[in-house]
Amino acid sequence: MTQRMTRRAFCAGAAAVVAARPAWSAEPDVLTARPASVQLAPAGYPETAIWGYDGLLPGPAVRACQGERISRRLVNELPVPTSVHWHGIRIDNGMDGVAGLTQDAVPPGGSFDYDFAVPDAGTYWYHAHANSMEQVARGLAGALIVEEPAPPDVDWDEVLLLDDWLLDPETGSFAEPMAHPMMMSHAGRTGNLLGTNGRPDLSIPARRHERLRLRLINTANARIFVLRLEGLEGWQVALDGMPLEAPEPVTTELVLAPAQRIDLLVDITADSGETAALLRLDDDDAWRPQVTLPVSGRESRTRRGIPDPLPPNPSTDQPDLTGARRLDMVMEGGAMSGMRSARYQGEELGFRALAAQGQYWALAGQAGLAETPFARLSRGEPLRLNIDNRTVFPHAMHLHGMHFRTVAPDGTQGPLRDTVLSLPGEPMEIAFTADNPGKWLFHCHMLGHAASGMTTWIDVT
Repeated sequence: MTQRMTRRAFCAGAAAVVAARPAWSAEPDVLTARPASVQLAPAGYPETAIWGYDGLLPGPAVRACQGERISRRLVNELPVPTSVHWHGIRIDNGMDGVAGLTQDAVPPGGSFDYDFAVPDAGTYWYHAHANSMEQVARGLAGALIVEEPAPPDVDWDEVLLLDDWLLDPETGSFAEPMAHPMMMSHAGRTGNLLGTNGRPDLSIPARRHERLRLRLINTANARIFVLRLEGLEGWQVALDGMPLEAPEPVTTELVLAPAQRIDLLVDITADSGETAALLRLDDDDAWRPQVTLPVSGRESRTRRGIPDPLPPNPSTDQPDLTGARRLDMVMEGGAMSGMRSARYQGEELGFRALAAQGQYWALAGQAGLAETPFARLSRGEPLRLNIDNRTVFPHAMHLHGMHFRTVAPDGTQGPLRDTVLSLPGEPMEIAFTADNPGKWLFHCHMLGHAASGMTTWIDVT
C-alpha cells in the first residue's frame, strides 16, 4: 500500500490505458474473493488463513480519477456467498452491493459485474456486505481512492488501512466463534493484534520537511482508534472523503470510528535520525506506534506554508431544513441496557426471545432488516433525524448512498460525513437531502451490532 505516486502521474497513466484499450473491449477488471494464507502475526507465529480479494490482506487498492467509471467483476472463489459494498461512494443503488437489499449474494463459483461512476474525489473503501461481520474480519476489504483533478502540494501520498484481528496465538487462525454472544451484545469483535495495511509494524522512511498526504481508513470490525501525531505537524483536509472548507490544524487527538476516514496533510518535523509516528491509545491507556516514520536527511531547508483546501466535490450544499420532516431513531439493546422488546420478523419479542435468535439490538423498535423501510422519502426531500443512543456502548452509524451533516442545537451544520459516532446518553441530530433514489441501508458499523439487530433502511423514490 506504500505508494509514492503523484496524482498527475496516476491520472495521466490511467488516461493512456483508456486510450490504448481497443474500442471493442468491454471486459471489466476482475476482483477475486478467495481463501489465502498470509503472515499476519509477527515473524515466528504461524501464518493466518484469510479470505482476501485477490488473496491479499488488505485487498488491492482500487484507484480512479474523479468522473471516471469503475468496472470490476467480482469472482467468488469462497465457500460462502458474498458481495462488495463500495463504501462512501454516491453510487447507483443497484451497484451498492448489499446482499438481500440491492442484489442477491454471489454464490460460490459465481460472479457479478459492478460498474459505476465516481462523482466524488476522496478516500473511500470497499468491503464484503454479505455476513460482513465475519467476511470483513477474515480480510475482505480494500482501499478505494478517487483522485482530484487538481493535486495538493505533497511529496507523496500514503494510504493507511487501520485494523485489528482476533487471533489464536498458538495456531495463527482467527478466534472462533465469529459470532460470539459476548462480543455481539457488548462492544463488538475487537482484536488482540493491531496493525496497518496488514502489518503490525508498518514503518515508512521519510525525510525532514517532507509533506505527506495520509489517508486514514478504519477497517476494523469494532475498534475505535484514538490517534495523535508525534514528530509531525498536520491538518485535517477531508472527512469520509468529503473535503473540508478549510484545512483544520491537528491540535488534539483524532478519533476514528469503524468505517470512518480522515485525510491529513502532515509535515515531517522530526530531525534526521529521529522517528516520527502516528500513535494510538491502547486499552491500557498507553500510547503506542500505529505507524512509524524513521527520518533520514531532509527534503528542504524550510517548510511549506499552510496548505490550501482540497477542491470541493459537486452537490454538497447544506440541506435546507426549513420545514424539513423530523424523525426519531431510538437505539436500544445490548448488555446492561434494559431493552424490553422489539419487532423481529414481523413479531414483537421480548429481550430473552430476541437474544435466543441472536438479536441483541434495535433501531426505532425494530431488530434486524424489516420488509418495510424505516422511512420513505421523496427524491429531493430534506430529513432531520434525531438519534437517541439509549445503550451503554458507542455506535458508528453509517448511511449508504448519501452523506449527511450533524446539526448542532443552534442549527449549525457540521461537515459532510457518511459515518458518525453516536455516544451513550448523548442525543444527536443528522440531516441530509434524499437526492439519490433507491433502497439505502442505515446501520451500525460495529459489524457485530449490525449482524445482531442494528440495521434498517430507507427508501428514496
